[in-house]
Amino acid sequence: TSAYSSPAKSLGDPGITPLSPSHIADSDADVAVEQIFLVVVAIDFGTTSSGYAYSFTKEPECIHVMRRWEGGDPGVSNQKTPTTILLTPERKFHSFGYAARDFYHDLDPNESKHWLYFEKFKMKLHTTGNLTMETDLTAANGKKVKALEIFAYALQFFKEQALKELSDQAGADFENSEVRWVITVPAIWKQPAKQFMRQAAYKAGMATPENPEQLIIALEPEAASIYCRKLRLHQMIDLSSRAPVNGYSPSDTVGTGFTQAKEHVRRNRQSRTFLVENVIGEIWSELEEGDRYIVVDSGGGTVDMTVHQIRLPEGHLKELYKATGGPYGSLGVDYEFEKLLCKIFGEDFIDQFKIKRPAAWVDLMIAFESRKRAAAPDRTNPLNITLPFSFIDYYKKFRGHSVEHALRKSNVDFVKWSSQGMLRMSPDAMNALFKPTIDQIVQHLSDVFDKPEVTNVKFLFLVGGFAESPLLQQAVQSAFGSRCRVIIPQDVGLTILKGAVLFGLDPAVIKVRRSPLTYGVGVLNRFVEGKHPPEKLLVKDGTRWCTDVFDKFISADQSVALGETVTRSYTPAKPSQLVIVINIYSSEQDNVSFITESGVKKCGTLRLDLTGTDASGPNRREIKTLMQFGDTEIKAIAIDVATSKSVKVGIDFLNY
Repeated sequence: TSAYSSPAKSLGDPGITPLSPSHIADSDADVAVEQIFLVVVAIDFGTTSSGYAYSFTKEPECIHVMRRWEGGDPGVSNQKTPTTILLTPERKFHSFGYAARDFYHDLDPNESKHWLYFEKFKMKLHTTGNLTMETDLTAANGKKVKALEIFAYALQFFKEQALKELSDQAGADFENSEVRWVITVPAIWKQPAKQFMRQAAYKAGMATPENPEQLIIALEPEAASIYCRKLRLHQMIDLSSRAPVNGYSPSDTVGTGFTQAKEHVRRNRQSRTFLVENVIGEIWSELEEGDRYIVVDSGGGTVDMTVHQIRLPEGHLKELYKATGGPYGSLGVDYEFEKLLCKIFGEDFIDQFKIKRPAAWVDLMIAFESRKRAAAPDRTNPLNITLPFSFIDYYKKFRGHSVEHALRKSNVDFVKWSSQGMLRMSPDAMNALFKPTIDQIVQHLSDVFDKPEVTNVKFLFLVGGFAESPLLQQAVQSAFGSRCRVIIPQDVGLTILKGAVLFGLDPAVIKVRRSPLTYGVGVLNRFVEGKHPPEKLLVKDGTRWCTDVFDKFISADQSVALGETVTRSYTPAKPSQLVIVINIYSSEQDNVSFITESGVKKCGTLRLDLTGTDASGPNRREIKTLMQFGDTEIKAIAIDVATSKSVKVGIDFLNY
């Protein structure tokens, strides 16, 4: 049994029982009054890098990607900034992105150990099983800070940057109230993580619980999907129309395709403006009603897959198969590199080095990052990774012999020491670091392709930062190129950002989603001998009740149209009750009978006061309960039909 005692026994009998007919679905929910925003700003808060883009609602065909940032790395050019954040020793926000990284790097090692530096912290939301408002993150120096604070600082930083840029462009101060914010999250995140992002945004002052519509939480692969619909042929690379990969001529590698590609860009001094032609792109003109395609969003931390189907005429999207994926982002390649270093220099040394020289460790990983981007299937010359001086120095102190000696002694093939103070990796050694992560992605995709809902997929869109990797492109093309066309949008790292802006301009474009969970409420049913377990029997005033029954509103994986409302009618179990409490539960399982089963979690409570009317009439009192399945939010409402009194609650996964 779960930790909850039976609601009927514990709450002074405010129990409810279904009124038949219990299943009434009505979809004509009153539509909320649309607010008018001057601009939509989307924030792509990534595991390894982040950025924002915006569009004025008056000219929706222009998407402006944020100004170029100060700083930047050799071999890594993009419009985004690293997702790194630095707090002062007093735990106050100091800087974000390149600025945070460079400042931290320049601190004296004795001083830097008091500063709190965070990177790649977004993964914590995916990997924490029981995420709450109290979950901690660990800084590079081992100190802990509440995750909610860090996320709020980061979002506040973006909010201020974006408002500043908008104000500079408009020549007048831009108010937060004029902006609709969109924040993207992986589709495979569990509900608590999505809600956590919303709470962090409220804390950062982007929107308020009273005005939640100002902020949309968008799902990354959905955003990518929306952008891909607009693509014209010159804006993408069709891997399936190329010569076989091993026949690449060096000038023909995928990377150069990106640079040669012509973006229709109106450039002004600062902003990069993308013109999104207000048409359905050529690729889409080949798609017919009912056609299916997969969007594979491969980022730094997670890889997300969504299967969509086109609904014509408007080209609305319908999610066919619930989002799947896992922690197979490019971070996996970094872990393999770290494992390689442990193998050569010893895990004890690497662990110490990370703690004692955190800034130098960050440097080493930056050096690796730029080489990682140079890895390609047809590469023949070795990749050199510069070891920071303090690595070489600290290793000698720690072990009493040189780095060079360690490399000779270790039996790791393919990695040599070059006289210029570099680790020299053969292309095979580098490709081996990619292999586990890429294998997991390909394996997962194969599993998805084997699902019955996923037959006849026409296109596979490969998007996200990791999609820039020629090794991943080749692996996906050779595994699935015979089943569908593999398409990579140019500027693939910005696909999600641009799609998120389009989503903010027209949130109704996604029409049907799959519910990730089963939802229901706890009720009392009349006890039936032989059908109900005897331990659930509760006798009240001569009536025999079965307690803890899970009355289902919607099943996991069921299609839900946007804004759809599911209604049930209940009645107080005892006519004289003055209050009723409706507890809402969720489960990842499909067939749930009792709220005490394992995996059933409470995620909302509606308390309705029944005083104020004469309830002794001939009819049983009707309490209508509605659940409205909206974007990533779900609302529940209970209405006392006799008095029209109602209460409303948002489903909450963090506070129960």
